[in-house]
Amino acid sequence: MSDSRKSEANNRPASALRDVVKIVKLDDEVAAGNAVFYKNKDFLALRAKLENENGEREEKNWDRVFLHRAFPFDDPYEYISVLDKDQNEIGIIGDLRNIEPNMRKLIEEELERKYYTPTIKAIKQIKERYGFSHWKVETDIGPLQFTVQDTYRSIIRVTSTRLFVVDMNGNRYEIPDIHELDRKSYRMIELYL
Repeated sequence: MSDSRKSEANNRPASALRDVVKIVKLDDEVAAGNAVFYKNKDFLALRAKLENENGEREEKNWDRVFLHRAFPFDDPYEYISVLDKDQNEIGIIGDLRNIEPNMRKLIEEELERKYYTPTIKAIKQIKERYGFSHWKVETDIGPLQFTVQDTYRSIIRVTSTRLFVVDMNGNRYEIPDIHELDRKSYRMIELYL
């Protein structure tokens, strides 16, 4: 292509998302034998033979990859972004159920580690002080204490009864059903709903 035609093509507005961004479906690549997730020491790693800009397959190895759920509450095992150490997207896992069981187990373990969420069974105390609320709760892993900044915005209502509380460090705590809390716990959290 001549230089003038190249610049013409580059100045043309994109007519579709596929003209701007190339989405690599890693579950399809795994199924085709072009990608393998594996453990590298304690980290999830990826070796893949993916198409480069010229349309040729090129093998690359990422010693560590990071996973990010696009819809962590609604579809925790669909649309999982796979990122390199610089947070550049390598590709997307459209549906984790399409990955063969051994690799799926590695990916699920990594997701569980990243998105670990204790379940709040009871709220013992919430104290407000200087714009922060200090929580003492009983969880499925025992008693915990954490601090929440801007309490009203830090309680995420997923359904009418299911909540997540996000502390000031970004840790998440789940209340699967607020109606299953004891009366005292419900009254404390009711103030913020």
